Amino acid sequence: MIFYEVKVAYGKNAIAEYKKKASEVYLVEGLTCADAEQRVIEETAPYVSGDCEVPSCKRVQFYDLIPVADGEFWYRARVEMITVENEKETRKGQNVYVQANTMLDALHTLKKHLASLDCEVIGLTKTAVVDVIRAVD
Repeated sequence: MIFYEVKVAYGKNAIAEYKKKASEVYLVEGLTCADAEQRVIEETAPYVSGDCEVPSCKRVQFYDLIPVADGEFWYRARVEMITVENEKETRKGQNVYVQANTMLDALHTLKKHLASLDCEVIGLTKTAVVDVIRAVD
């Protein structure tokens, strides 16, 4: 799976005769950046009036994506995967996106999801991601 972090900017009517610029960030699954841009524009079109543009699109790599049905925010966790070979310990850093309502909920969900792995959570950050758009199978 290839994901892109796509930022969408659009005009939003705040008060009559005054347009406010709003922007949102989405994690979008796609083959290319252009594919991800097209997919996010199609998905957001019903909710946007006026011009819509994509000021940035960048590829993101992560180990796992953990959606939670009632989660409001997306958090990015930095996790070190620990492997031991020939009595030598190796640590490899990975990113994991987890959906939750609070940082504490995100940490709890993450630990539960990764319980079978030998790993250590070394960081947890709230992201600007508002939604994840998966490719249609």
